Amino acid sequence: MDIAQLIQTVLIYALPVLFAITLHEAAHGYVARYFGDNTAWMQGRITLNPLKHIDPVGTIMMPLLLYFATSGAFLFGYAKPVPVNFGKLRNPKRNMVWVALAGPGSNLVQAFLWGVLLYLLVGAGVTERFFIEMCRAGMLVNVVMFAFNLFPLPPLDGGRILVGLLPWRQAEMVSRVEPWGFFIVMALVLTGIVSQFWLLPVMRLSYALLDVLLSPLSFLIR
Repeated sequence: MDIAQLIQTVLIYALPVLFAITLHEAAHGYVARYFGDNTAWMQGRITLNPLKHIDPVGTIMMPLLLYFATSGAFLFGYAKPVPVNFGKLRNPKRNMVWVALAGPGSNLVQAFLWGVLLYLLVGAGVTERFFIEMCRAGMLVNVVMFAFNLFPLPPLDGGRILVGLLPWRQAEMVSRVEPWGFFIVMALVLTGIVSQFWLLPVMRLSYALLDVLLSPLSFLIR
C-alpha cells in the first residue's frame, strides 16, 4: 500500500465525506423536528458540527481497515444515527417518509452543488488537480450515499420510506425485519447483490439526472 497515495486520497475525500454525513444526519433531525419530534434537537444532534455525527468505529476505523484490506476496492462505513421518535411525529406513518427521505435528499443536493463547483472551477480555468478531484469525490460520495441509503430494507432510509408507503399490514411485516436488517444488508453487500442489482443502477440514474441538471452550466462553459 502506497502511504503517500493513501494520504492524498484521505485528504481529497475528507471534506466531502464530512459534509455528506453531517448534512445527511442533520437533515433527518431537522425534518423530524418540523413534523413534531424534538428528540434530536434536545440532544444537540441538529447541528453542522461533524463531531456530533461521527461514529469512531463506523466512520473512521471500519473504512480505513477495509481500504487497507482490499487495497481500496471495497469501502463501507456509517455515521452515528440521529435519534428519531416516530411516535412523536404528528402523523407517524406519513411523516416517517419525509424524515427518512431528508437524508438521501440532502446527499443528492450536495452532489449537485459539488457538480456546480466543478463546472465553475473548470470555467474559471482552475487546473489544480486536488480541487478538481475533490469536486468529483464530492459527487461520488453523495451519489453513493443517496443510492445506498434508499435500499428498501430497514433500518436504511429506503426501508423506512417503504414502511411509510405500504398499507398497515404489509408495513408491519417489513418493519419486523429491522432488528436483523443491518446484518442482512451487510450480507447482501458482501455477496455483491446490493451493488449489482441496486447501487450501480441507481447511481447511473442519479448521474444521468445530475447531467441534465448541470447541462446549462456545461453549455455556458463551452
